[in-house]
Amino acid sequence: MALRGLGRRISIGKRCFSSASEVEKRPRDGKQINLFSAINQALHIALETDSRAYVFGEDVGFGGVFRCTTGLADRFGRNRVFNTPLCEQGIAGFAIGLAAMGNRAIAEIQFADYIYPAFDQIVNEAAKFRYRSGNQFNCGGLTIRSPYGAVGHGGHYHSQSPEAFFCHVPGLKVVIPRSPQQAKGLLLACIRDPNPVVFFEPKWLYRLAVEEVPERDYMLPLSQAEVIRQGSDITLVGWGAQLSVLERACDEAAKDGISCELIDLRTLIPWDKETVEASVRKTGRLLVSHEAPVTGGFGAEISASIAERCFLRVLDAIKATVNY
Repeated sequence: MALRGLGRRISIGKRCFSSASEVEKRPRDGKQINLFSAINQALHIALETDSRAYVFGEDVGFGGVFRCTTGLADRFGRNRVFNTPLCEQGIAGFAIGLAAMGNRAIAEIQFADYIYPAFDQIVNEAAKFRYRSGNQFNCGGLTIRSPYGAVGHGGHYHSQSPEAFFCHVPGLKVVIPRSPQQAKGLLLACIRDPNPVVFFEPKWLYRLAVEEVPERDYMLPLSQAEVIRQGSDITLVGWGAQLSVLERACDEAAKDGISCELIDLRTLIPWDKETVEASVRKTGRLLVSHEAPVTGGFGAEISASIAERCFLRVLDAIKATVNY
């Protein structure tokens, strides 16, 4: 991998995109692995460092359809890594109860498209557990993992990006990584966070995204966006697999003399408004891109918030553009 700009380049087939990270500031001690292997490493560490951690879901006992849980049951036993029935509502309900008893419940929903049967458990139980008990009880040890997004052949039941549904719910955190290195550090942070977290994994990148990932235990901060490319003319914001699309857009824009600042939001709720605001105040322009449907998408929330905070700065940029 060649160094470029602020970050390392991740290979995705014949494409690459930047992966600047706090991890790079430390001595390198990793190997080249793909995203599903990075997830697997994080789960190994979570189970090894906390005897209260459990991994469960449909087919996770033999490694799961994307192999993210390979080897976990053999190493940690069937009592801590086990299959569940085909019942997403039951998986979420069991996970909430397990977490409420002080455990680390790491539940897998096999595809994000099938998380909807668990919607009531997640938004009406997990998200409100602490509030409705006056902070006497909580299920903060709950992490729900699920692969999201299109891969080109998944059809309408294996291609959805439902993150916006959960961003509307107080009491949840929603996190989406863009690369193997990010996935490992963010997942470990989610598992150890004292709040329930929905962690969506870009399945398009499971095998295509490859980079050097430290083998050690490390975490990356939640609710902290990352500027992975500095620019002066326009701010681009995205998350997950869409960062590779935005990186290519930055490269194309650069050919026309347009300097793009690229931000990976990483955590959608609670999102880092300050970093995005600071960038837009510098550039005067904002473009948000996501894979999910436009109507009701989380990009609208970002646009509305930044318009409220940076209206006059954006207006000045528009005036300058049209020679007002």
